[in-house]
Amino acid sequence: MLLPFHLVGAALEFHETEGKHLDIISDGKTAVRYMYDYDPSTPESLHQTYKPYLHVFDAEGKAPITKGPGGQFTHHRGIFIGWSKIKVNGKTYDRWHMKGGSIVHQKFLKKEIKDGVATFTSLTHWMDQNGKPFLEEERTISVMEILEDARLMIDFQSKLSPTDAEVVLGGDPEHAGIQYRPSNEVDRKKTRYLFPDGLTNPRQAKDLRWAAETYSLGDRDYSVVHMNSRKNPKGTVYSAYRDYGRFGAYFTQTIPKGESLTVNYRFLIKEGSLPETDRIDRLWKAWNE
Repeated sequence: MLLPFHLVGAALEFHETEGKHLDIISDGKTAVRYMYDYDPSTPESLHQTYKPYLHVFDAEGKAPITKGPGGQFTHHRGIFIGWSKIKVNGKTYDRWHMKGGSIVHQKFLKKEIKDGVATFTSLTHWMDQNGKPFLEEERTISVMEILEDARLMIDFQSKLSPTDAEVVLGGDPEHAGIQYRPSNEVDRKKTRYLFPDGLTNPRQAKDLRWAAETYSLGDRDYSVVHMNSRKNPKGTVYSAYRDYGRFGAYFTQTIPKGESLTVNYRFLIKEGSLPETDRIDRLWKAWNE
């Protein structure tokens, strides 16, 4: 199939700071950084490292345009995943605010650069309060630089498998799902959202194809499209209205023991304003086909 975009053809490479983070470098500039450090030795270091997430960098590769620890809602970090009410064996775990347990990177199952796409898979364990995993996750992230419509295209796949009992993913649109969080320094007066089909309030719809926002840092605007695969669980609701810019897709799902759930999302990262809605729709359709 002919893709509706063209890859830049930049020289991609991985650069890992062992035990800390994995960078995808494009022509010598950091494009994204996967933060996977885990240090429970002190309360402060545990707070800094209780879950892995993906930072997105500016076009110069100098600074993240996404948020890390601290600031408003410290648990909001880059591109991240979590649910605030996960039920296992009659107990409820919060892997959104990260209370009483961590999500811990174990190892990389894959690192590959092929045809202008850099892909890695991180094996993570979602732990209970005693450090025992109740979910095993294979988190696969692919990064491409493209010439039009956006600067970066990031594919995010998560395969979630219960370790020894049924897992029920729950919460609400504000505190669960697969989310994008801009830098804490965002200019709240300038944050704007866009939806398909002329929709103005995402609370009124389920299973939107995509949601998008434009936010400002200093004198620069950044735009993000968050695409929802048609194969993802039905009943998905987008939370996309906060002035500080956190937005993403939420659903509930039961994963029986011995089975797994795989979800897929695509992020378009752009400098400046968003593409037109019909163009975003064509990109979404091509991805889903």
